[in-house]
Amino acid sequence: MEYAKLGQSDLMVSRIGFGCWAIGGHGYGHIDDLDSIRAIERALDLGINFFDTADVYGFGHSEEILSQALGRRRMSVVIATKFGVGWDQNGNTYRDCSPARVVQALEGSLRRLGVGCIPLYQIHWYDHKVPIDETLETLKRCQEAGKIRYIGCSNFSAELAQEASKINRLESLQSVYNILERDAEGDIARCAETLHLGIIAYRVLLRGLISGKYDHATRFEENDTRFRDTLFHDRMETIQNLIRGLREISRRHNRTLSQLAIRWVLENQHVTSVLTGIKYADQVEENAQALDFRLAGEEMASIEALATNS
Repeated sequence: MEYAKLGQSDLMVSRIGFGCWAIGGHGYGHIDDLDSIRAIERALDLGINFFDTADVYGFGHSEEILSQALGRRRMSVVIATKFGVGWDQNGNTYRDCSPARVVQALEGSLRRLGVGCIPLYQIHWYDHKVPIDETLETLKRCQEAGKIRYIGCSNFSAELAQEASKINRLESLQSVYNILERDAEGDIARCAETLHLGIIAYRVLLRGLISGKYDHATRFEENDTRFRDTLFHDRMETIQNLIRGLREISRRHNRTLSQLAIRWVLENQHVTSVLTGIKYADQVEENAQALDFRLAGEEMASIEALATNS
């Protein structure tokens, strides 16, 4: 396993991280908790020490399962969780970055994770209602109280990250980044170079589409958010064309499409760690092998051309 320093912190995180949305059991279809626990244990065996979750994942269940699976090892890994998305008794979600929500969400996450301090606490989605200084001032007080080590942000523009950084130091930016979705590339570079933030890439497999495991015939359960995702309908033909081109490159390296897509993200000098959503132990094993090879310049150019034409 390879490790990298997150921002200017003293956190050394594995370059392959474990995304914990799916293990919450809500949003990515049904999952057996025992499968989740086996996957987390396998990740630990492979040297993965970076686990990213959120209070809204499974409405707290993801954090609970992560804590259970880590056991005593929870103190020797880097747990990152997020707040900013609340939910009601019917499971309807809404954004809330108010000071009251910061405190409420933090206490809930500390309890579910079984820790006294969260290594990396991130604003999941800014609600664009509460002034950002109110949110950051509250997080700063929680940090001073010893309940948070470092503060990060997710889905922020470079401008918003810069504004927030004037109030309190941020250590990381979590952003969508994959072969096809590259809108955040400029923000990633600016935040890494100007604010010296660690960059955490997520959605690197385009919700699994770049893995080549899905096509027009794929059907998801209604409680799976991919059931209504237009990516799996409107853009499927385009993505299939991209996959056909990527297969040629992956075969040269005797790698899977998932490994190729992860490797492409890791080739970006600004990316600190890549999060891959995990359900099963074999996915952890597959993804970890993305560290075992490199892409040549002409291969990066070929992928660029394929993406541009998709």
